[in-house]
Amino acid sequence: MEQKSPNSISVFFPVYNDARSIGKLVTDAEGVLRRRFDDWEIVLVNDGSRDGSGGVVDALAASNPRIRAIHHGRNRGYGCVVRTGFAACTKDLIFYTDGDGQFDAKELDALLDHADGADVVNGFKIQRDDHVVRKIEGRLYHAVVRMFFGVNLKDVDCDFRLFRRHVVEDITPLLCSGGVVGAEILAKVHERGYRVVQVPVHHYPRPYGRSQFFCFRHLGWAIVELFVMCFKRVASNRDFAGPGRRRKTTAGQDRPLSAGN
Repeated sequence: MEQKSPNSISVFFPVYNDARSIGKLVTDAEGVLRRRFDDWEIVLVNDGSRDGSGGVVDALAASNPRIRAIHHGRNRGYGCVVRTGFAACTKDLIFYTDGDGQFDAKELDALLDHADGADVVNGFKIQRDDHVVRKIEGRLYHAVVRMFFGVNLKDVDCDFRLFRRHVVEDITPLLCSGGVVGAEILAKVHERGYRVVQVPVHHYPRPYGRSQFFCFRHLGWAIVELFVMCFKRVASNRDFAGPGRRRKTTAGQDRPLSAGN
């Protein structure tokens, strides 16, 4: 029989018009958590959805005391949801992924398998299952993030991430309110020299709705937000490497993993 981890874990899902996909994600995550942890919680952050997601997450929370629902009264943006989720999480490990169903919550198992000795376990898409335009937009975004911040990861916009609590406490508060919050997170992780392990995960077509981030109009604003963040970083290191930053060591180097590792 598989032994349960002595650690505790918080899982949170950003939810925006994901009424038809969030239930399966929660069920799949619960399966992993019940098998591997004694102490766990799931946090659902509804960002002013208009499709009935609010009622769905409330029903999920009512079904299990370990599930909590948090509601933004209006749509405040992906970065604000991530900030709310991080602030609400109370356990030793913190994992998040999107509520739209493009990632398989059961693959949290793969991240947990590589968590020993890592500060952050970051997923990367084995193959991006999106329209060709979104793939081009994604590559452009990756290139800009790498150029501005020196973040040399396989996939900077793969929101399938596991953190140790001390990392989240160190990189917060986050400044970005929009979709580039992931770049801010990884830039701060890179600046502070945390050890990042990369793990391949599957990516699936969005089953319902459409992305709010990777369209050319929003991508343009994202690049503007990256410019602003880069300017703040150059003007003052306070936001990215404050007094509590860790000294970078050899253990802080990124270690990509292949699918067989």
